[in-house]
Amino acid sequence: MLKNTSWFLAVMPLLAACQPTVKVEAPDKPIEINLNVNIKLEIQKDVKQAIAKNKDIF
Repeated sequence: MLKNTSWFLAVMPLLAACQPTVKVEAPDKPIEINLNVNIKLEIQKDVKQAIAKNKDIF
């Protein structure tokens, strides 16, 4: 029983030293977000003509 206990006590510091660590650090450079948005609105000629004829309903 003493042999098993001494082996366990000898190995425990080594296992404790092998635990992974996690580092959380702020980045050196600012975070850059590029949003390339292209919004194109096309109104057909018929719709333009209908709006022009009926200005009072809008």
